Formats: sequence, structure tokens, C-alpha cells
Amino acid sequence: MTAVSVERLDVTQPFVEGWETFQSEGSEAAGAPHWVRSMQQAAIERFRRLGFPTMKNEDWHFTSVAPILEHDYLLVPTPTGDVQREDLAPFLFGQDDAWHTAVFVNGRFAPQLSTLDDLPDDVRVLDLAHAWHEAPELVEQLGKITSYDERTFTALNTAFMYDGAVVQIDRDAQVAEPIHIVYVVDANAAKTMLHPRSLIVLGRNAKATVLESYVALTDGTYLTNAVTEVALADGATLTHIRIQREGMRAYHVGTVEAHQSRDSHFVSFSFATGAALSRTNIYTSLDGEGAGSTLNGLYMLNGEQHCDHQTMIEHAQPNCFSRELYKGILDDRSHGVFNGKVYVHPIAQKTDGKQTNNTLLLSDTAHVDTKPQLEIFADDVKCTHGATVGRLDEAALFYLKSRGINRRTARELLTYAFAADVLETIELEAVKQELEAMTLSRFTIAR
Repeated sequence: MTAVSVERLDVTQPFVEGWETFQSEGSEAAGAPHWVRSMQQAAIERFRRLGFPTMKNEDWHFTSVAPILEHDYLLVPTPTGDVQREDLAPFLFGQDDAWHTAVFVNGRFAPQLSTLDDLPDDVRVLDLAHAWHEAPELVEQLGKITSYDERTFTALNTAFMYDGAVVQIDRDAQVAEPIHIVYVVDANAAKTMLHPRSLIVLGRNAKATVLESYVALTDGTYLTNAVTEVALADGATLTHIRIQREGMRAYHVGTVEAHQSRDSHFVSFSFATGAALSRTNIYTSLDGEGAGSTLNGLYMLNGEQHCDHQTMIEHAQPNCFSRELYKGILDDRSHGVFNGKVYVHPIAQKTDGKQTNNTLLLSDTAHVDTKPQLEIFADDVKCTHGATVGRLDEAALFYLKSRGINRRTARELLTYAFAADVLETIELEAVKQELEAMTLSRFTIAR
């Protein structure tokens, strides 16, 4: 597929051929239930018709998928990898034994690396490959929250979905410790495509924190194409933290889509520092009166990294609120994209929404394309949006230098302060402290 144009129809063919191998008799996928295989068949057909998005597509106007398609990808070989518990330590926030952790190596569940023995009775964490048979009533929700009709990468993920995390929190459960889902790749994943599929379901008035980490033990080239579906019943609250620290030659496309019922609250934080090219989609539908969503994020780029964040908050019922704050720090020749949309249906009166995107450029060659959007079809609403792009404040630099701080340290402190504003919204202290340390060290090393 080297140097192929995404305009050509046959660009999908290698992926279709890979899917046929994936579905062949005797393969892992062959053991999936009939309804799953029917969904996969429909998804690959839809993927073939859609093709890969081009920059003529409004949602992909600032991001070209051509670099992804310059590589040939294989299915993940088995055994899945050589990861040891000590290899995971840098990614577990010092909570190796304190949190409930499900580890997937190269897209396949690794029970020997996971710590799920002490789950409360009202919490289930399964791997999807077994959940097909052990909890069919639960996984039947797959594909009902997100749609692949117009989304190429979601269609591709659905066609190849096999393993991933399934989390169920029963009604009224208050889960004290976070659930950490770790998707890790090692050198065995080189030149492969991975399609993790996660499902998180919270019952009525349940409350939980779930982290998803995408991390790498290799600097090889591979494609991660992940989809997470979230279902929140009446009064449920989910804090979802998504951390993308993939290898610097990797490609990453990730989608999180939530459906919210009455009085539910979806709190999302997206942290992205890895991959040569990454795209993260966060979508939520407030489909019950009194629901709320809080979407925050931080992306930090240098070199020639490209990072695209797309968010969509759909106000489908009245008396709902949404808050959104995304920040980006760009150095060298990196390119950031933020495209955030708030859509208010005619029925969604008394909507209260606020959206902000702020970007800090540390070099003359870094650039960002930012496009916050409001589409409002109700007349009794309170919605605002805005974006800023700028450089470090020279007056603040001068002030710090006048107090005996050298210019380099002053730049690092001001950069950290810019990021700390959004990092402070993370309530999980261990995560907040480590991400703050990562933010400070990244630009200290860079300078």
C-alpha cells in the first residue's frame, strides 16, 4: 500500500483480505456467536463502500489518513507477546495492587498480568472474547450505542472486533477503587493492526471510575483502532480517563461514544502525547432530562506529531448541561486539530453549554486548526464557545526573569502552568500527579 492515494477504491482491499483471513474456518473469530459474525459481515461491507475518509470530508478536513495507509498491516500473531508484570509498572500510576486492572497485550486479554480477583460482587469485568458466551445479554448492547454507518474506522473496528474489556456496574453500586484497562503493545505488534473493543455499562445510580490506557513497549509501526461504547442508566455517574501514550511511530484512531439517560453524568478526560498520527473522537448523547457531560482534555506534541481531537455533545432532551475544556501544547513542527461541536435539538430547552479550546504554540513552526461549533435549534438556551491560540506571555517571562529565574526555567514553568489548569480537573490524585509530572518533564527534556 505504499504511496497509495486514499481516493482510490482499491485502498480498502488489503483490509478486506485481512478480514477474510480473520473470519476463516479455524480462526479465533470463527467461534463468535452468529449474531456477532453477521454484524462483522455487515460492517466490512459498509467499510468497503465508505472507503477511507479524505480531507474533502468535513470531519477530516485537517487530517490526512494517507500516512496510515503507507504501511502494510498484518493480524496480530499468537502468542500475543512477551510482556512481564514489571514492564507495566511505568503505566500503572503506582497502583499495581490497589486498583482493579485488566491487561490486554497486543489486543488479547492477558489474565496472568491482570488483577481482577477482588472485584465487588456488583461489578463484572470480562474480556470480550469470553463475554460473547458468558454474558450474551450484556454484550448484545455492542453496536447499539455507536454507529458505523458513516464512520470508516468504526466500521473497520466492528468488522475485526474480537477482544477488549467489558465492564458492568450493577445498579446502586459505588465502586471505591478505579478499574484500569491497559492496552499494551510490544515488539510482536510491529506492522499489525489492533482493534480493541470495549463496553462499559453502568446501572441506575451506579458510580465508577474507569481508565483506559494505550501504551507501548516498542517504537515499531502499528495501527491501533479502538472503540469504546458507554451506556449510563438513570442517575449513573462515570468518570472515564483515556490516556494515549503509544509509540512515536505508531498510528492511533480511538472513539469513545456514550449514551446518557436521565440525570446521568459522563465525566471524560483525554490525555494524548504519543503516536506519529492520532485521532481521538469523544461523542456523547444526553438523551435524558437533567443529564450532564464534562469533557476535558490535554494534548502535548513535538517533533512532527499530528494529533486530532473531535468532540460531539448532542443535547437531545431539556434541562441538560455540558462543559468542555481542551488544551494543547505544540512544539517543533507538530500539528494539532480540535473540532468540537455542541448540537442542541429543538426539544432541548433550558440547555446550558460551554465549550473552550486553548492552544499554546512553543515554536514558530507548530500550528493548530481549531473549530469550536454550536448548532442550536432551541430558543431557550445558554450556550457559549470560544478558542484561543497564542505563545508564552512575554510579560510573564520578563516578570519571572526579574525575580532571578532564567529564561529556560521560566518557559518551563509557564508551560506547566498552562497545562495545570486543565489537569486540576482530574479528581483521581494518583493520575493527576503523574500527568503533571509528565507534563513538566516532557518540555524540560525538550529544552
